Amino acid sequence: MRGADGVPAMSDDQDDLSPDAQALLDALTTDGTSRGNLTLRRALNLDESSYATAAQELRSRGLVAAGRGRGGSLSLTAEGRRWVEAHSRLPTKDKEPPSRRAAMTTPERAPGAQPTEVRSTGTGLSQSELESRLWAAANSLRGPVDAADFKAYIFPLLFFKRICDAWDEEHEAAASDYDDLLDDEIEADYHRFVVLEGCHWADLRRLTENIGVGLQRMLQRIEQANPETLAGVFGDVQWGNKEKLPEVALLNLIEAFGSLDLSPTRVGNDVLGASYEYLLKQFADASGQKAGEFFTPRAVVRLLTRILDPKSSDSVYDPACGSGGMLVEAANEVLEAGGSLRQMRFYAQEVNLTTAAIARMNLYLHDIEDATVLRGDTLRDPKFRDARGHLERFDVVIANPPFSLKKWGADTWASDPWGRASCGVPPAGSGDFAWVQHMVASMRPGTGRLGVVMPHGVLFRGGAEGAIRQCLVTQDQLEAIIGLPTNLFYSTSIPACLLIFRATKPPERKATVLFVDGSARFTKGRNQNQLSRDDVETIVAAYRTGEGDESVPTRLVEHAEIKENGFDLNIGRYLNTVATEATDVPAALAALREAQAKLRAAEAELDERLKAAGYE
Repeated sequence: MRGADGVPAMSDDQDDLSPDAQALLDALTTDGTSRGNLTLRRALNLDESSYATAAQELRSRGLVAAGRGRGGSLSLTAEGRRWVEAHSRLPTKDKEPPSRRAAMTTPERAPGAQPTEVRSTGTGLSQSELESRLWAAANSLRGPVDAADFKAYIFPLLFFKRICDAWDEEHEAAASDYDDLLDDEIEADYHRFVVLEGCHWADLRRLTENIGVGLQRMLQRIEQANPETLAGVFGDVQWGNKEKLPEVALLNLIEAFGSLDLSPTRVGNDVLGASYEYLLKQFADASGQKAGEFFTPRAVVRLLTRILDPKSSDSVYDPACGSGGMLVEAANEVLEAGGSLRQMRFYAQEVNLTTAAIARMNLYLHDIEDATVLRGDTLRDPKFRDARGHLERFDVVIANPPFSLKKWGADTWASDPWGRASCGVPPAGSGDFAWVQHMVASMRPGTGRLGVVMPHGVLFRGGAEGAIRQCLVTQDQLEAIIGLPTNLFYSTSIPACLLIFRATKPPERKATVLFVDGSARFTKGRNQNQLSRDDVETIVAAYRTGEGDESVPTRLVEHAEIKENGFDLNIGRYLNTVATEATDVPAALAALREAQAKLRAAEAELDERLKAAGYE
């Protein structure tokens, strides 16, 4: 529920805090959004028990979260910031009660010391200015570095700069509070991440030779100093390889980032996170078909999350996470609805090391800390298992896995130890239904719901896939099939669809499948078609109500009719309006050219192997 000014409305029981809890919230609001427990306790003159009670009161309401540091810390959550905006009783500094002000300053600062002025967010970079400057930094690599590889260099440096600028700001706050009394143990409470001596951005700027090697050493040491949070986060780029990254190009990149102040009071998480997504989109545009490996168009992600409707208490899982956009959008969906992330948990797996690192950075920069991204092959080695070795189950399972994946592990699927082959073994040359079966097996009983992007072929291909399709329909967890427009994705121009499953379908949709044709809802683009926000909301409304219109026709089809059609789920069998989709000549020609190129590549590879074997 939201108030008239757009601020989430709070329940009445949140209007009153205990005096200690209110003082603690005021301290966080006045002197920054994160402070060490020891600092706060001393500032407020609270004994350990009183402080713990006040902190627990704020945590239970989701207004603060436990942070890091040797002594622990508290940080204001997004919900806490909204609470302060809606219910703040904190006077301006000039009108702050003398007793409170004295209690917060006298024990911490040397006599006569003045508090360090905290820079206002109002002087920070605008969204458009930050995006422009980040893209200019990326373009400094153009020439010596392929555009498809920009992301491997830009994102680690962006994250490194953010960590260092935030560390500087945290250090200023600690020095302001303690002046000459500051020591390492106290300062550790202020810092989210450990930045070792010699591993700061300023140290990087002082290097005059072998800069790539020096940078590599700094990033590795930061990862090692923060093993629970940053291990492997900077990826596997060989910064010292001057053949791939000439030193002059690296210097230009460092210089471009050096002019940016990315400290949190200058660039908030919302601005930096949105800029990160902007860069992902730019890199995807520059990468062409390779972009499909790490980026799903934002509108498609939003459509899936709107349909699955994540809640504040849900766990969310993406088994093929790419750059993490599905998890970020799930969090955004909850926040936009006025919910909180404090009870949400986010999980993901990604086979590519660089892409997994990009996902982790993406989540951090969006202030989503309770997230676990593991690297590995999901179909061969699913990482999320419970204490008994069974697959973990999640409330929301969402993914855009690679279409028609070859060499996905068909040889071991029949004896899959995690029970994912209950409906059969997909063809060795197409892993589409392996992904679907893995995701179905990962749904939590009762609350679980699943949304996955698939090629249209899964709806009608025969053989083993036909048998799996029949099994999935008769299990009565497949709720809806939603047809999408052609040419939405970077990796292919062919049309795709969304398969929506629910562990427990609503009574009115049992023994049925809802068909929704959204193929006509798009805006023509120069290289790709686009889904507008209105397109997304129209398709979502058609799914939720089961009632479409001329632009998005729907039909609820009983299992008996599907059985009569041999469990063929081709949307055209049930909605005649999609017949025009097959006559999309540009898309058909593009698909033909794509297939011909793959055929030529396969023939060339065969010729090489035959020659190597002595056949001419």
